[in-house]
Amino acid sequence: MKLIIIFGPHAVGKMTIGQELAKITKLKLFHNHMTIDIVSELFENIPKERNRLINLFRREIFEAYSKSEEYGMIFTYMWAFDRKEDWEYIEYVENLFSSRGAEICFVELEADYDLRIERNKTDNRLLNKPTKRNIEKSESLFISLENMYRLNSFDGEVAKENYIRIDNSNLRPEEAALIIKNKFSLI
Repeated sequence: MKLIIIFGPHAVGKMTIGQELAKITKLKLFHNHMTIDIVSELFENIPKERNRLINLFRREIFEAYSKSEEYGMIFTYMWAFDRKEDWEYIEYVENLFSSRGAEICFVELEADYDLRIERNKTDNRLLNKPTKRNIEKSESLFISLENMYRLNSFDGEVAKENYIRIDNSNLRPEEAALIIKNKFSLI
C-alpha cells in the first residue's frame, strides 16, 4: 500500500493535484475537506466538538483503509510547521500506515501568495469544498491562518526519505500529478 500525503498552504492545489493523481494511478483521494465539511456548519459554534469529530472520522477512515487490500490513498493536509500538534499528527498517520506495511510519500506544494488568493475562488474548489463557498469568510480565514502559521517547511526540515517539494505556481495540476507519479513510481 502507498500513502501519499500532499501538504501545503491554503489553495496551493492539494485537492486538485490529488484529483489528477487519482485519475492516473490506482490511488483513492481522501482530501481534508471530506471530513471538515461534514461537521463545519452543524458545529460552527462548537469548535472543540467540530475538531474532535473531524479527527475521529479521519482516525476511523485511516484505521479501516490501512488494513484494506487497496493500492493506496492520497491524503491532503494543511501542515502548520510551527505547531507541535501538526508534527505529531503527521507522525501518527505515518506510523499507522507504515506499521501495516505501507510506503509513505510526502509531497509539499508551494505557490505564490497572490496566485493562491485567486485559486481560493476556483470553480473546482467551490464545488468540492462547501465551506469555501462564502468567499469573504474563506478569504478572511485564508489570511488569518497565513499570518498565524508557517505553512511551508524550511529547506531540509522535512527529513523524509520519500519527499518531494513542488512549486506549482506555473504548473497545470496534470503536470504536477505526473511529477509525483514518476517520482514515486506509482501505478
